[in-house]
Amino acid sequence: DGTLGEACWKRATRTGAFRQREPVEGKPATLRTEVMFCYDDRALYIGAIMYVDDPEEIQSTLSRRDNTGNSERIIFSLDTYRDRRTAYSYGVTADGVRFEYYHAEDDEHSRDYSYDPVWEARVRREDTAWIAEMRIPFSQLRFNERDRQTWGLNMNRYIPARNEDVYWILIPKNASGWSSRFGRLEGIRGITPSSRIELTPYTAADLTLRRAENAVDPFDENSAWHATAGLDLKMGLGPNLTLDATINPDFGQVEADPADVNLSAYETYYSERRPFFIEGNQLLSGEGPDYYYSRRIGAPSHVPATAQYSEESSNATILGAGKISGRLDNGLSVGALTAITEREFVDTYDPATGRYGREEVEPLTGFGVMRMQQEFGRHASTVGVMLTGVQRDLSSPTAEALLSRQAVSGGADWKLRFDHGGFEIGGHAGFSHLRGSKDAIRRVQQSSAHYFQRPDASHVALDTAATQLSGYSIGLNVEKNSGEHWLWEAGASAESPGFEINDLGRLQTADDIDSWVALRYRENLPGDLFHSYSVSISTSRGWNFGGDNQYTSFGVSLGSTWKNFWGSALYFDYGLRGMSDQLTRGGPLMESGAGWSLGGSMRNSYSDDLRWEGYASYFTDEFDSWLYDFGGWVGIRTSGRLDITVTPGYTRSVNTRQFLGIFADGADETYGRRYVFSTIDRATLYARFRINYAFTADLTLEVYAEPFAASGNYLGFGELSAAGSAALTVYGSDGGSSLTRDPTTGVYTVSDERGSFAFPDPDFNVLSFRSNIVLRWEWVRGSTLYLVWQQDRYDYDATGDIIGPSQLFRSFDTPGANFIALKLTYWIPVT
Repeated sequence: DGTLGEACWKRATRTGAFRQREPVEGKPATLRTEVMFCYDDRALYIGAIMYVDDPEEIQSTLSRRDNTGNSERIIFSLDTYRDRRTAYSYGVTADGVRFEYYHAEDDEHSRDYSYDPVWEARVRREDTAWIAEMRIPFSQLRFNERDRQTWGLNMNRYIPARNEDVYWILIPKNASGWSSRFGRLEGIRGITPSSRIELTPYTAADLTLRRAENAVDPFDENSAWHATAGLDLKMGLGPNLTLDATINPDFGQVEADPADVNLSAYETYYSERRPFFIEGNQLLSGEGPDYYYSRRIGAPSHVPATAQYSEESSNATILGAGKISGRLDNGLSVGALTAITEREFVDTYDPATGRYGREEVEPLTGFGVMRMQQEFGRHASTVGVMLTGVQRDLSSPTAEALLSRQAVSGGADWKLRFDHGGFEIGGHAGFSHLRGSKDAIRRVQQSSAHYFQRPDASHVALDTAATQLSGYSIGLNVEKNSGEHWLWEAGASAESPGFEINDLGRLQTADDIDSWVALRYRENLPGDLFHSYSVSISTSRGWNFGGDNQYTSFGVSLGSTWKNFWGSALYFDYGLRGMSDQLTRGGPLMESGAGWSLGGSMRNSYSDDLRWEGYASYFTDEFDSWLYDFGGWVGIRTSGRLDITVTPGYTRSVNTRQFLGIFADGADETYGRRYVFSTIDRATLYARFRINYAFTADLTLEVYAEPFAASGNYLGFGELSAAGSAALTVYGSDGGSSLTRDPTTGVYTVSDERGSFAFPDPDFNVLSFRSNIVLRWEWVRGSTLYLVWQQDRYDYDATGDIIGPSQLFRSFDTPGANFIALKLTYWIPVT
């Protein structure tokens, strides 16, 4: 209750010798803090008194859980395994907002915010202090089974009104390490790890509303609703491992992904927002390639319906998923996940015959991920292994031609640490292997990650008879992470041409050899002008396995914190000419031009109630392409309960080598194909609004809204003149070619001595509005009610008019769907 009147607090030992990390490292804290610990057979209790000179100086805002902003707060970090590498952090602000995160590495800023235990905290304010009382059940902590517990401990109080950050165990800014340098919490005896059986059933109902526009399409309906139920299970497997399982998980309260117009050959990756996959995700990732990208599970359907009209296919339904995670007494960390997604069908309709049908758009699929990591040595060095697998039951010819039947990947990684991680040697080595039909494997070989069909490549070739594909990845890096001034890093990595992990991981390109070196000078002692600053220089270079130099870059960057605690950064990069095996998207090599970029950012102090940050950048190259980009964010905290953040951005660019398509009847210099490019004038404008209002610490309203507008105007067209060149033969002005446009259809036609071909007008204007409004009420500890309203609006036309601010307001009126859902969860601690 925030009142430290119980008998245990009167008997408890008080500690509170905190020292500053900021603003003056090593000096005693300017305000006194007293902390006490008690326990019983079920929980650890923490009492803390944060003294103040003036209660008006306490800076804090009531907000939703985990949203601390710039509030004054107290944080307790516990290394319960005493492994000197991992830790759990629990904190509370002066307004009672709880937050927590997990440190998977020996680094204060390596934080897994998906850690979501059930615990309690209350605060109370007095004239001379604010007081916090916390209860952390042992069932929410993981620790070794022994009679006497000794845990690592650190404590941190942040006082924004004084720009002061103070610690019980001060780790110097020039040093590395976090839990390896903790003090000790001793005296806990006779407790045992809980079996931790928790059930969280849920029920949900949702309604989707949209405006039907096609009377012939029977699936274009004004409304649709459905109800569902599911169950989450958390259970301890012995003292060290935990099983998490879910049946029919529901993600109705998840925030929408940001809008994007992607003209590249590569996939857009989005961050994970689904709670089941977020929690403990760090235990399933290691050094090196991204073997596991959780959004592959339950992704949109892969197989398009062939009928003229069909139901809208949504994400694949996750029938069930489970994961095991934890750490054994011998320092072995274990993480494993398995999931099954349902075979998906859509109803179809043929207006010519009036017949309804059904088509499969997603096969029954099983996913598996496993990782083990062994810790050793006094400075917590690690070696780990990882394995992933995907198995599909392909029952339709269309799916068999598009998807691999089996995909396996994995590898080993290591990190040798010295001096608490002040010096590290890391590396990885891995493999991938696919099996599938000839069509499926050919499709992978021709994808943007591989382009085996490149006509001038001597080290790869398209194998149309292959039913398997294998590859490897390897890398090594050395880092110096601590020291008074000089830090550095050097490394190299390679992915062989056949390396492919996109069935469950993410990989943009294989066939790459990359190398890099970086050197950094820093000064953490405050001077006359700067509180701290750093200067870095770096260089990198890359080749493919055929020895073609793809890029060479040099960069310098400066970062500083000023005496008033404002921050700024400035960078300059220069790139030399290179030979790209990607620009023609499966065609021959094409030269990329030399260019440079310049950018910078500025922010105000973290302690200000009105927070802001701005950035701007500019790029240009020798082929007259250019880009400028600026934006930032503004955060406003008012009335102690309202938190508003606006993130606007604007990008304008001209790219004189925008890929358009591949056509037949090309010249011998381009192997008989035409690789067509254009100059595109692009603009993108968006504003992301986040509004949080806290009625109480457990009842909050959260609003996310993003109006978005983008345009592209294509100016002239031409084809690559010769392999290995950057020159274009411009249609209508070079080589006796002609270019015409049909004003009725917008179709362009190109004719020359080799023949003619046509393509539609590629100009575009896109408007989008996405929003997510969630009323969240933790009505009983661990149990939550969600009321959700989502909008997804979208419109497209082919005018190519450069957009302006007015288009953002027009996005509110674009057609789209409204989704309304009510979800109720109930937490049941069985033991």
